[in-house]
Amino acid sequence: MTRPVTPLLDRIREPADLRNLSAEQLKQVAVELRAETIDAVSVTGGHLGASLGVVELTVAVHAVF
Repeated sequence: MTRPVTPLLDRIREPADLRNLSAEQLKQVAVELRAETIDAVSVTGGHLGASLGVVELTVAVHAVF
Protein backbone atom coordinates (compact mmCIF):
# COMPACT_ATOMS: atom_id res chain seq x y z
CA MET A 1 0.00 0.00 0.00
CA THR A 2 1.36 3.43 -0.89
CA ARG A 3 1.32 6.29 1.56
CA PRO A 4 -0.70 9.39 0.72
CA VAL A 5 1.09 12.32 -0.86
CA THR A 6 1.30 15.14 1.70
CA PRO A 7 3.55 17.95 0.42
CA LEU A 8 2.17 20.70 2.66
CA LEU A 9 1.87 18.54 5.75
CA ASP A 10 5.47 17.43 5.28
CA ARG A 11 6.57 21.07 5.60
CA ILE A 12 4.83 21.59 8.96
CA ARG A 13 7.24 21.14 11.87
CA GLU A 14 5.40 23.13 14.54
CA PRO A 15 2.00 24.81 14.92
CA ALA A 16 3.48 28.24 14.11
CA ASP A 17 4.19 27.00 10.57
CA LEU A 18 0.45 27.03 9.91
CA ARG A 19 0.27 30.79 10.42
CA ASN A 20 2.18 31.39 7.18
CA LEU A 21 -0.29 29.46 5.02
CA SER A 22 -3.20 30.85 3.00
CA ALA A 23 -6.79 29.74 3.59
CA GLU A 24 -6.55 27.43 0.57
CA GLN A 25 -3.32 25.90 1.86
CA LEU A 26 -4.91 25.34 5.29
CA LYS A 27 -7.75 23.48 3.56
CA GLN A 28 -5.16 21.35 1.76
CA VAL A 29 -3.38 20.60 5.05
CA ALA A 30 -6.71 19.35 6.43
CA VAL A 31 -7.16 17.11 3.37
CA GLU A 32 -3.65 15.74 3.83
CA LEU A 33 -4.19 15.17 7.56
CA ARG A 34 -7.35 13.21 6.82
CA ALA A 35 -5.47 11.08 4.27
CA GLU A 36 -2.69 10.37 6.79
CA THR A 37 -5.23 9.46 9.47
CA ILE A 38 -7.11 7.10 7.17
CA ASP A 39 -3.84 5.50 6.09
CA ALA A 40 -2.69 4.98 9.69
CA VAL A 41 -6.03 3.52 10.81
CA SER A 42 -6.14 1.20 7.80
CA VAL A 43 -2.83 -0.29 8.98
CA THR A 44 -3.36 -0.35 12.75
CA GLY A 45 -7.13 -0.67 12.93
CA GLY A 46 -9.44 1.29 15.18
CA HIS A 47 -11.96 4.07 14.92
CA LEU A 48 -11.42 7.16 12.87
CA GLY A 49 -14.70 9.09 12.93
CA ALA A 50 -13.77 11.37 15.81
CA SER A 51 -10.32 12.03 14.38
CA LEU A 52 -11.71 13.03 11.01
CA GLY A 53 -14.31 15.21 12.69
CA VAL A 54 -11.80 17.50 14.38
CA VAL A 55 -9.26 17.98 11.59
CA GLU A 56 -10.46 21.45 10.50
CA LEU A 57 -10.97 22.55 14.10
CA THR A 58 -7.44 21.54 15.05
CA VAL A 59 -5.86 23.18 12.00
CA ALA A 60 -7.84 26.38 12.63
CA VAL A 61 -6.92 26.58 16.31
CA HIS A 62 -3.23 26.09 15.58
CA ALA A 63 -3.31 28.57 12.71
CA VAL A 64 -4.89 31.30 14.84
CA PHE A 65 -3.33 30.78 18.28
